[in-house]
Amino acid sequence: MRTSLKITTVLQGEVAISSDPEIVFGTVLGSCISVCVFDSAVGVGGMNHFLLPGGEKSGTDGDTAFRFGINAMERLLNGILKAGGKRHNLKCKAFGGAAVLASMSDVGAENVAFVKRYLKTEGLECVSFSFGGNQARRIRFWPCTGDARQSLVTDCLLAVGKQEEAYQKQEREIERNWKSHTPSVELF
Repeated sequence: MRTSLKITTVLQGEVAISSDPEIVFGTVLGSCISVCVFDSAVGVGGMNHFLLPGGEKSGTDGDTAFRFGINAMERLLNGILKAGGKRHNLKCKAFGGAAVLASMSDVGAENVAFVKRYLKTEGLECVSFSFGGNQARRIRFWPCTGDARQSLVTDCLLAVGKQEEAYQKQEREIERNWKSHTPSVELF
């Protein structure tokens, strides 16, 4: 007898991994990216959700560091391997990178460029992707099988865009503070 599926929401800056066939990961994306990586032979997979590709300080700020793509990707891959996934079996599906607000810089395009570069560098096969446009996406991902469903949504587009705009503003402020407090070192 089949039990009901358990939907786990993956928020900005989060990474989720599972080998439970009853788990479905879900998220809503604007300019953010979600990469779903899976090993269907072993039955394990995971999803991340990141806001920005990465930067000079992308590894320094605790849990908020996972809002950066480089950190979110490393955490996702390492988690899947730790859960029993085999590197040579890994495949991925990637979503997001929309231009949700005209007032924002084109973070979506930067995120897409980062993901493509990262996957090529790591030699990971991306079996499907959906990038760009100007609509938010609702993603559902079954980590054990690698199945994914996407629906384009407009009901939350403004809210997603405003949230991403606020995060970007916060990140710019952190970057300014970080640079202004970094001591200079004189080498002889």
